[in-house]
Amino acid sequence: MFKKFESPLLNSRVKSAEVQKSEKWLGYLLGPAGALLLNAVLGTYLNVYYTDVLNLTSVWGGAFLTIFPVVSKIIDAITNIIMGYVIDHTKTKQGKARPWIFISAPMITVTGILLFTVPSGNETLQVIWVLISYNLFYSLAYTIFSMSHCLMVPLSTRNTEQRGSLSVFNQISTIMMSGIIVALIFPMVIMPVLEVDKSKWIVTMCILSILALPLTLLEYYFTKERVTLESADIEQEEKTPYKESLKAIFTDKYMILILLYFLIYTVGTQFKNLGLVYFCNYVLGTYNDGTTQTLISVVGGIPMGIGIFAVWPLAKKFGKRNLTMAGFVLYAIGSGICWMFPTNMVIVIIGQFIKNIGGLPCSYVFMALFADILDHME
Repeated sequence: MFKKFESPLLNSRVKSAEVQKSEKWLGYLLGPAGALLLNAVLGTYLNVYYTDVLNLTSVWGGAFLTIFPVVSKIIDAITNIIMGYVIDHTKTKQGKARPWIFISAPMITVTGILLFTVPSGNETLQVIWVLISYNLFYSLAYTIFSMSHCLMVPLSTRNTEQRGSLSVFNQISTIMMSGIIVALIFPMVIMPVLEVDKSKWIVTMCILSILALPLTLLEYYFTKERVTLESADIEQEEKTPYKESLKAIFTDKYMILILLYFLIYTVGTQFKNLGLVYFCNYVLGTYNDGTTQTLISVVGGIPMGIGIFAVWPLAKKFGKRNLTMAGFVLYAIGSGICWMFPTNMVIVIIGQFIKNIGGLPCSYVFMALFADILDHME
């Protein structure tokens, strides 16, 4: 299936042995934006669509929307392991991760549309459609994209300075999508228009899904796997068995720490994204008032914008690990403040501000830290 990747038409547009500006801006900032935007919108508003538009809260006595995401996450975890194995054993002229970015592009678009075009009327058909479309997106299409996308920083170069720069650009794209469009524009401009009108939801999400296609292809064409190409030139006398590779991963303390770090951060972010809309609608403000969530995001999220310029110089001065650990402390303090005074807008905003300062290393340094651990593992 990978013979087509030998075609010159599918060659990377990046030719330099060193990371270039076009690679940073097109391959790591703009390219991933489409899929990341769609995923950020889904992470915050898909559950709102299920509860407020499709009214699936009564299915199985309300248990459906609680049970099926948990089961789907288990399936997603399994497919992530499988996809990691597949990428590791992929050998093409274009690398081993980049071809899967190309393959994921149309899959994300199609499955993103299927998530919202749920048939009306028959509840059983709706449940089946939701189950299948949810897993097609999260356990297949987005798994393929995210696994290959996350590997691009460590596979692009061994130069730690360039890795750090790529990691920052990569995370700027994530923060732009989740922190600006989803947290600011969506609640203030789009949600008051969509309300609970299913047809408006479908049109809006179809546009976002289609937008992901050309942008994901942009990421494919403006990235390059220098480390993979370098490794291909080294003749390996013996290929390490997959079981031994897994054993090495799960017995290395640094890899276990980074995996636990990523798990806790991902789960926490998932809960935050799912709960923020409901929290702003029913605790701090009124339903889709267009201001509460925006205010929380604007004031609380200011550190994320400042961090673009500050976090990497701080990481170079104090070390990526030390900066991340200090960030965890602030993250906990800010979260504790929000937890103690959940109905006070001013105090919640202060807590969000402190929490997001602590979250800067998680947002901008993780990819570079992960790349260092992969080097250690190698």
